[in-house]
Amino acid sequence: MLITAAVTRAPQAPQSIEQIEIGEPRSNEILVRVVATGICHTDIAMRDQLFPVPQPVVLGHEGAGVIEKVGSEITAFEVGDHVVMTYNSCGVCESCVENAATYCHEFSRRNFMGARGDGTSALSQDGRLIHGNFFGQSSFATHAICHGRNAVKVPRDLPLEMLGPLGCGLQTGAGAVANALKVGQGKSIAVFGTGSVGLAAVMAAKAVGAATIIAVDRHQPRLDAAIDLGATHALVGSPDLVDKIKLIRPLGVHFAIDTTGVPSVIRQAVDSLAPRGECVLLGAAGPTTEITLRAHHMLSGGRKVRGVVEGDSDPQTFIPWMIDQHRQGRFPFERLLKFYPLEQISQAMDDLDSGAAIKPVIRMPADRCSNQQHSTAPRRQLDHEMLP
Repeated sequence: MLITAAVTRAPQAPQSIEQIEIGEPRSNEILVRVVATGICHTDIAMRDQLFPVPQPVVLGHEGAGVIEKVGSEITAFEVGDHVVMTYNSCGVCESCVENAATYCHEFSRRNFMGARGDGTSALSQDGRLIHGNFFGQSSFATHAICHGRNAVKVPRDLPLEMLGPLGCGLQTGAGAVANALKVGQGKSIAVFGTGSVGLAAVMAAKAVGAATIIAVDRHQPRLDAAIDLGATHALVGSPDLVDKIKLIRPLGVHFAIDTTGVPSVIRQAVDSLAPRGECVLLGAAGPTTEITLRAHHMLSGGRKVRGVVEGDSDPQTFIPWMIDQHRQGRFPFERLLKFYPLEQISQAMDDLDSGAAIKPVIRMPADRCSNQQHSTAPRRQLDHEMLP
């Protein structure tokens, strides 16, 4: 079947909008007509080869759409279901069995290698391979093939075009608060970096009842957004930032989240912790990035630092949790979204990189190339744009 996709053919180059072929789903796969896909900084990192995903490749890992076909082994989904696609995992390794699929022993192979486990791709063009299966989906396209483990059924009464970011960026920030740190009512937290991941953490912290929520960023518009979404304090990054935090919380904060991956910022996040405080690292630092911490500060106060992937989230339960919080008005993530047509995906990536957009979302066109019978479920348009 012919589909339309954004193909990454070179680092730092514009995305190429092309017609390519997608194969039939295998017995353990699902074919999804994509309605919209969020853009994450990980897509930019992969485009620019900070991690070696092979090219040409179709990226995209925050897709939402309607199921058009299911393989014979798929029993939990049926044609017409609305789904959000998220990260993929094996389901049988020690981490997966212990409900820690974000640390699946095959996470890299199933999400970053640009192919299925057997080296094949469902995508091609005139007989030439196009790498796919990125995050088990490659959803910068009008259709994507995903798997039973990385599709999450969502209610049909919500507009699909706003739900894709729940599959990665938003569950990373919100999950860090609710799952990894288990922030409780009355606690304090500092969030370093207020892009979409950081702002999701701010909203989640407010939702779970944190008393002090300190947002840190270099950009005043993002700090203004953080205050509007629930932060109690907003601080511009500076060399004396830790002193400023301790003017608010003299002993330091119970929890800190770093979304930047910048060693100097991570050091400030750790230095801002109160005794027994915990800092989690969410930022996509490069594979050779190192951080330096004060051993006495860590030891004497029983402080902790650890990495967190995808917010320690089980998507089958946590994406519904975020949707429930949204229905109650406590997780207004739609206010972060800015929409672009597929043809403007390169501009959307540039806007994310520059800070002009907090969470770009790509709306897919109705695919005139496909002979598939599309779902007739009504599509609700969103007029929400990014906060100023």
